[in-house]
Amino acid sequence: MLNRILQERLKNRHQENSFRKLSSDQELLDFTSNDYLGFARSQELFRLIKDKVNTLPHRNGATGSRLLSGNSTYTEEVEQKLASIFKSEAALIFNSGYTANQAVLSSIPQKGDTILYDELAHACMRDGARLSHAKRFAFKHNDLSDIDKKLKAAEGNIFIAVESIYSMDGDSCPLRELVSLADQYNASIILDEAHSTGILGPEGSGMAVQESLDQKIPVRIYTFGKAMGIHGACVAGSRDLIDYLINYARPFIFTTAPTPHSIASIDCSFAHLSNNLTLQDKLKQRIELFTSLSREYNLSRLGSNSQIQSMVIAGNDSVKNAAQRLQRKGYDVRPILSPTVAKGSERLRICLHTFNADEEINGLVQELSALA
Repeated sequence: MLNRILQERLKNRHQENSFRKLSSDQELLDFTSNDYLGFARSQELFRLIKDKVNTLPHRNGATGSRLLSGNSTYTEEVEQKLASIFKSEAALIFNSGYTANQAVLSSIPQKGDTILYDELAHACMRDGARLSHAKRFAFKHNDLSDIDKKLKAAEGNIFIAVESIYSMDGDSCPLRELVSLADQYNASIILDEAHSTGILGPEGSGMAVQESLDQKIPVRIYTFGKAMGIHGACVAGSRDLIDYLINYARPFIFTTAPTPHSIASIDCSFAHLSNNLTLQDKLKQRIELFTSLSREYNLSRLGSNSQIQSMVIAGNDSVKNAAQRLQRKGYDVRPILSPTVAKGSERLRICLHTFNADEEINGLVQELSALA
């Protein structure tokens, strides 16, 4: 009975040419991973983590949740370091950005409150909002007038959920203007800094700190599995916020804590970044080269100002064929299919890295121009 149900649903994916399957690493030029600063492949960072782990009590696992046996003074020390970097009173480590966003949005908004979220917000924000008892409404992407309209109709405590850099188009949230709107309506912003962590701000502290808006945004989520090259996440904010999450956030309370190795990886990754801040400038140079070449080749469908670029090629069949063509040329570029994105906005998602050479970027743009 169950297999029949599953097979019917999977059949729909095949019919839409949107069936997902796992693939192993290929020997291609990386233009798809989130390893923006090259930390995931850094042998120096690997050695730093190994050396740090050797100084810790020899435990392979956390042994339980943070509220039982999974806490340590070292974890709390790393959280204090993160709070200092992110200019907040406190920080709380989570196993992933997904669970951190889910924890915040499922536990803080209550029945009678309103959550407004960008229509392009990540699935974890949507899932967290769905688990709350608050009313929830999407607003048009980065559309301040639509946000204003929905704020006027919002009830109870109001929460606005946005991302600093959006993962599909690579465009940025109009954060300063959004802060002004939130002040006007006494709303609280929940900001996911997943794709700006490590990339923007002093010590990789993200967009809010870079724009000196950190004290205006009560809840910020930072992810370490992208530019930081490791795994995990944290929520940064007031001491009251962190105490609240410890007491009410089910994804924190009822899950096994990160391993000692994971905590050491977070510690070492930010230490490594502090000694290699020129990598932020190097990534900007890669972005500037890519966008300059895109203009030269009249690729008007490309051109965000971040490390994430996208080229819309409508239709799952068409975008998959385009990605396969690039892969045959040696470029690891993946298609983003519907329903991950809206039908008709299927695209090639291109990620730039510090380790992408000039000639590799130039060659990729030439191949993209042949697809246009």
